[in-house]
Amino acid sequence: MLNRRILRVKAFQNLYAYEQCKGSNLNIARDFIRESFLPDLNSMEVQDKPALTKDAEEAVKLFDQNLENESLLKASESKAKIKQVVLQALKQYHAANEKDHQFMLKNMVTSAERIPQLYLLAIELLQAFAKHVEKEIEKKKKLAGDNPIAFANELNLANNQVLKTIRESPIYQAALARNNVNLDDIELEIKEWFRDYIKTSEPYQEYLKIAEPTLEQDYEAADDLLKKVIFKNEVILNFFSEKDLNWTENKSVVRSLASKVLKNASGSEESEGDQMPEIAMNWDEDKEFFQNIFNFTIENDAMSKALIAQKTKNWDIERLAYTDKIIISMAIAEMKHFPSIPVKVSINEYIDISKTYSTPKSKQFVNGLLDVLAKELTDSGLIRKSGRGLLDNK
Repeated sequence: MLNRRILRVKAFQNLYAYEQCKGSNLNIARDFIRESFLPDLNSMEVQDKPALTKDAEEAVKLFDQNLENESLLKASESKAKIKQVVLQALKQYHAANEKDHQFMLKNMVTSAERIPQLYLLAIELLQAFAKHVEKEIEKKKKLAGDNPIAFANELNLANNQVLKTIRESPIYQAALARNNVNLDDIELEIKEWFRDYIKTSEPYQEYLKIAEPTLEQDYEAADDLLKKVIFKNEVILNFFSEKDLNWTENKSVVRSLASKVLKNASGSEESEGDQMPEIAMNWDEDKEFFQNIFNFTIENDAMSKALIAQKTKNWDIERLAYTDKIIISMAIAEMKHFPSIPVKVSINEYIDISKTYSTPKSKQFVNGLLDVLAKELTDSGLIRKSGRGLLDNK
């Protein structure tokens, strides 16, 4: 299944995109304010440019002061036009943010739901290359007639035991049907990709040197082709990006899950049987989980920033790594709003996300800050755990 770590990553990616959108909306709103105080070139009256510039800057300042609420705007003694323009800018800004919020929320779910199809397509590419080899050897055999031409190890990929195990799995076949996965429309591309990228690759050439590969060697060859060829080749990767607008974010997850399928079929001690990694055992429940993480993080934004600022007094909060702020805010939201998840679980999950998506020093920073915040929020009653959440997972 797609574990909750992957769902947290999807929420993080879309929160990051949402924050980028908010930044753009902020600049657009400020531009709107400044443009509202530009000289009217069609007016016959004399334009006081310095005064208009001063009004514009006063309006921008008033706008920034009222981003969270409009109490200062109502009490302001600024000119009527300034207050009117600021009010318009605030309405436009919040409307744009809400539109982006809903888009990112929907995009997040759609992106996660597409992941199974993508990793199955990656496995099917390997299967297609194996089938192509088998067809090519059959043609060679027919042309050779009775001539004693030895095809040696050319059938290694076609006879790959790991791919055969996956191919013959009813669970795998059901997953293909359920996720509408097939490569019928790219038969020509498969032939070209095999000829240009697979056949000439080092992993494939090394594989051909093996007489009667073991199950472990079959696994290693398939995994190498997956990671070192399919997921390294821009032409093949374009095939995936055309199917998924979020491919850049999903690529690493898809590669990991496809590799897991191969590992599961290899019979190694680390495998998890013949199971396909589904979206989740209970998708409705897990979908609600990461939708809530996304929404609670946005709702608690002001509080989270205040807590971070309070604990980093020697730092300007705006100078902190952008990703760190989002990761810490997500962790705070999770610790507060999900009583059944132990605090240590939440902290460890977001430390892991920081290792991949933030700076080299983020692990220590996120760990230290979350430990302090978790203790204080628990002591103040803002974090209350129950059931499994009371466990101290160290």
